[in-house]
Amino acid sequence: MANYPKPESVTRVASLGGGPIGGGWAAHFLARGYEVSAYLHDPAEEPTFRGILETAWISLTELGLAEGASLDRLTVTSDLAKSVDGAQFIQESGPEILPVKRELYRNLGEIVPTDVVIGSSTSGLTMTEIQLDCATPERCVIGHPFNPPYLLPLVEIVGGKKTAADAVAWAGSFYQVAGKAPLIMKKEIPGFVATRLQEALWREALHMVDNDEATPEQIDIALKNGPAPRMVVQGQCMAFHVACGAGGMATNLDQFGPTLKLPWTRLAAPDLTQSLRDKMVDGCNEMADPAGFEKMAEERDRMIVAVLKAVQGGGG
Repeated sequence: MANYPKPESVTRVASLGGGPIGGGWAAHFLARGYEVSAYLHDPAEEPTFRGILETAWISLTELGLAEGASLDRLTVTSDLAKSVDGAQFIQESGPEILPVKRELYRNLGEIVPTDVVIGSSTSGLTMTEIQLDCATPERCVIGHPFNPPYLLPLVEIVGGKKTAADAVAWAGSFYQVAGKAPLIMKKEIPGFVATRLQEALWREALHMVDNDEATPEQIDIALKNGPAPRMVVQGQCMAFHVACGAGGMATNLDQFGPTLKLPWTRLAAPDLTQSLRDKMVDGCNEMADPAGFEKMAEERDRMIVAVLKAVQGGGG
């Protein structure tokens, strides 16, 4: 077993990547009181990167900062070796390009001490693919967040074929200490858990738009005022369990299961035709705030904060 530091003793984290995910992770760790060293591949990314942090800090302040949390505990560099020097954990959020990931992990495997776990934010690649050229693949794991990572607690954790079980367990413990809601997966699967569930909704939405059965606006109205609030507090499985009264999930499956094969299997993925693309784009543009993306992101964050505070206040 590797001599990893105790998760609660970690004080310095390296966050690699200057996009919304890398910036979001940096903001989260800063808000939890860590010293953060951020690596940006191109120094020209820094103004946008700092803008992400400033936007995130508004919501993080509203949720409550950890003792000692400060944006002043951030250092930014375009020197990879300097960024990881002294880090006790590394969160990698580089481009979703496999050759780029492999080269990055090859370099990290050579310059990072073996007692430092490296977590990848990848949403579309497996750690087995990423760690192929790394000299120390046993400490490399997936730590997949949900966007924005500075607000949504979920992080899905899974190792690759060469990842050691103790690295996966350590990552789960560390993310827990760092204020996330870790989900340690049983095995590598395409899309992880949450994204696969999200994609199922997305597939159905695209079918309904394609067939002129519902508009993007109607789909969002249905979700926001139907299953979404219930999912916040009960998820999917427990919502159906409770909905069927004392019989629970057994009643649900025994009574309704036989009739569900058709709706479960009748639709394959829709073809993304130009017509479907245009319907979805036009429908979303009609709903969008004319003030632009920044205003909509601010409003999204404000309302997520309110939901999180309500759930926390209710013991959820």
